[in-house]
Amino acid sequence: MRCPICKKPLALPPENTAPMPRHFPFCSERCKLIDLGRWLDGKYQVPVVEHDESSPETSDTRHED
Repeated sequence: MRCPICKKPLALPPENTAPMPRHFPFCSERCKLIDLGRWLDGKYQVPVVEHDESSPETSDTRHED
């Protein structure tokens, strides 16, 4: 596995033998803070799709027979 910021390889302990590294999934406190800064600056965003509510495909009308 590699650090998502600097791409440095991470040495992970074998499964169920030791706790994860302190800064996991980052290699260091520095990379962890860079990632936090990117979130706070709005550089990471979840895409949102706006739907037109007047469109019949998105309306929640139910027809009872």
